[in-house]
Amino acid sequence: MKFKFPYQDNTFGSLLANLGIIIAVLLILAISYFYVYLPGVTNHGESITVPNLQGMKLDELPEFLASHDLRYTVYDSAYSEEYPSLSVLQQLPKPGAKVKEGRMIYVSINRVTPPTLPLPNLTENFSLTGADLILKTNELRRGKIFYKPSPFLNYVLEMRYQGQVAVPGTRVPKGAVIDLVIGDGNGPADFKVGNLVGDTYERALFKLMGWNLHLGKVQIPEDEDTTGIEPIVFKQSPPAGDSVRVGDPVNIWIASKGYQPPPEEIEEKNN
Repeated sequence: MKFKFPYQDNTFGSLLANLGIIIAVLLILAISYFYVYLPGVTNHGESITVPNLQGMKLDELPEFLASHDLRYTVYDSAYSEEYPSLSVLQQLPKPGAKVKEGRMIYVSINRVTPPTLPLPNLTENFSLTGADLILKTNELRRGKIFYKPSPFLNYVLEMRYQGQVAVPGTRVPKGAVIDLVIGDGNGPADFKVGNLVGDTYERALFKLMGWNLHLGKVQIPEDEDTTGIEPIVFKQSPPAGDSVRVGDPVNIWIASKGYQPPPEEIEEKNN
């Protein structure tokens, strides 16, 4: 069948009329394509609500997401004690987001074994309160408390992991339970004083507090200026290893780092 234009005469008006008909037909076809055909093919305006996958086991995802016309892929792994191993920790897009059919959901999976970290040294003059803070900062947990005769009340004397003495620096799983042995404050009154030489002034004060001793005299050599610097202890009295009692004072001498006492002072110390 041959298409005929409604206006067959060769006048200019007929030409404009036929051109208008052609433009109108093209507009109708374009509108039909973009607003009728294309939306029907691409499901335009239709969306799927992303379900909450958090805590769901990895082997449950394929069937569950297929029932929602969605797909998934694992993009990362992490560790959390709150969820079973090989379960979903996080997802993208988030739950409740509107997506198209067949959209890929990216999930982070909980590891089978937790990562490890070095055990901090809690026996270096830490009180029970300080030890709790250090454990929490390192994502570890405090377990049982055992008391041992010691003049240092509530100060950590020993760490234990799984019933064994734990050495600082040993790698333990994140979230591990660390038992603590602390002083009961009823130990012998006499004990050997520790070493302060080489410590900063602030560090020395911290140690003395941990030993239940207090700071005595603080002396600075005449030719030394400690203004604006962090002074270092170069001498103490009583010296390290001497017997002291709880509450005794300890005198210290401080100077800039690298300070060398006069020869006569060194000789007196050796004698």
